[in-house]
Amino acid sequence: MDTEIRQEGMDDISEKGIAVYCDERIAFIDDMHKLKEISPIDNPVKTELLLVTVCLEGRASIYLDGESFSIGRHDLLLCRPNIIIEKSMVSMDLDFRCMCLAPEYLRHLTLISRDSWNILKFLDKSPVIHLTEGEIRQFCQYYDLIRAKLMSPPFRHQKEVVDALLVAFLYDFFNVLDRFIQLAPPSYSSGEKLFQRFLALLTSLSPKPRMVSAYAEQLCVTAKYLTSICKKYSGYTTSELIDQYVNKDIQYLLKKSDMSIKEISAQLDFPNISFFGKYVRKHFGLSPKNYREQLQKADK
Repeated sequence: MDTEIRQEGMDDISEKGIAVYCDERIAFIDDMHKLKEISPIDNPVKTELLLVTVCLEGRASIYLDGESFSIGRHDLLLCRPNIIIEKSMVSMDLDFRCMCLAPEYLRHLTLISRDSWNILKFLDKSPVIHLTEGEIRQFCQYYDLIRAKLMSPPFRHQKEVVDALLVAFLYDFFNVLDRFIQLAPPSYSSGEKLFQRFLALLTSLSPKPRMVSAYAEQLCVTAKYLTSICKKYSGYTTSELIDQYVNKDIQYLLKKSDMSIKEISAQLDFPNISFFGKYVRKHFGLSPKNYREQLQKADK
């Protein structure tokens, strides 16, 4: 098994020529063979982008952060940034539409603040949701219209028109999610904005610092204040949120990589293998070696 995890973003999509349209903000992909270049069978990829894909016909299976998911007709697959994609398999009749969005562009549109924690947790567990006929038709209408505006000859207010269409698309996407989770209206408070900035920072860093102070310093707040904000908007302390994401990285590397325990410890920026062993025992109740064996046995 080749365990190298490639980091890929919008530049990689542009260089490979796998999109019908691509700029630094957004890309559109609707070819089965080109999609397999993003999530190849042999090498896992950590994408820097938000991928929103609808399946119009056929079937596909994919591993996200080591978990297997299947998609079929009228399913929507949403891959958040910095998720590890691998081992994709698709049927010959697969027909899909994929919109790739840069996280910086989404933050610019200021829509990620709408109860992002609940959305993030829901999509981590359920990245595939089934859409109605009307919702599929609506997605394709947005897809075709936004792509057409971007590919047309330059015109006055082109960027503003595309931004407005994408904002409308995202609001309609939130309306779809209302069928699956209870979303609160946006408050746009300074505390909520800080929490969203923390989530963006936490999910983007690799390896992830385990000290609250490392995040507080980058966000220009005190560790105590950051913890109070995290507790208010998620119900978890900053340390608990950090541990959740560090634990996911540990689980993935122990389960899916051929790296030694010492190599995993170093990759995740633990000071030494002894410290790593204590951390794993504290959070999983087993030594790294025994926990790896348990994960790999369960995966067979």
